[in-house]
Amino acid sequence: MKHELEYIGKKVVDIHRELANKLEDIMDDDYTEGLEKVGMPLEERTEYRAELLRYLGESLYEGSETMMAAVEDWGRRTSDFTIRYNVKLSDALRAVSFYRRVIWDAVTLELESRQFAPITLLDVSKIIDPLLDKVSAVVGNVYEEYNDRLMKVAYSALEELSVPVVPVAQGIAAVPIVGEIDTHRAQLITEIVLKEGTNLELEFVILDISGVPMIDTMVSDQIFQILKALSLIGVKAIITGIRPEVAQTIGNLGLDYKGVTTRATLQQALAELGFKQVKSPKW
Repeated sequence: MKHELEYIGKKVVDIHRELANKLEDIMDDDYTEGLEKVGMPLEERTEYRAELLRYLGESLYEGSETMMAAVEDWGRRTSDFTIRYNVKLSDALRAVSFYRRVIWDAVTLELESRQFAPITLLDVSKIIDPLLDKVSAVVGNVYEEYNDRLMKVAYSALEELSVPVVPVAQGIAAVPIVGEIDTHRAQLITEIVLKEGTNLELEFVILDISGVPMIDTMVSDQIFQILKALSLIGVKAIITGIRPEVAQTIGNLGLDYKGVTTRATLQQALAELGFKQVKSPKW
């Protein structure tokens, strides 16, 4: 049987480009039209297809384990290629089935013309199927990794929007903080405020924590770390929005806010910095 597999494998390698062109013919019209619509060059996709078909042919006499690494690398490169053209995961996976079909057509033709034993088809399947299964697995993994990266970028952008640095005058900005403060968010607040403090050449930053639902020992420590970081770049911080119940909690916990400039409201902090309410003139 080995010589039959070797013969079929070398035959596939000999005609792998012809088979790649045949793939284009047997694929769904909707699929190929979609590729054309997104601008995927026919020559490039044919080259990728021919490469895999050559690997599949070589596997019939080299062994599937020998070709597994090459097939896995092909799957990653091809997935990057299809992602670049916004091909959906479902379409990328569906395309794998066409490789199986074109290989079977070539093998069946050789079985009939050379009168090979029918069991040869089973032997071919045992070699080809694991490789195509590996391609499907790699494609799925690459798309998942890509989507994870997109989600992280989107989440990071959303996080930055949750820490707005609002310039109110030359050298002064307000940072309204809404929601819970954990270690990760405290680090994010610190990074954004430090960056904007430098970019805007700030002298004062007003941290308004009226939207923070709970102040405990951990949150208080996180706030102190933010204030410490600001002081290192010469920015004076004022904390506003400490509600009466929060102030009581701070007292009960024995948290020390001595040395920290605090004001009840953002308006009070702005007034101390020289802002005055302008009354509308009466006409």
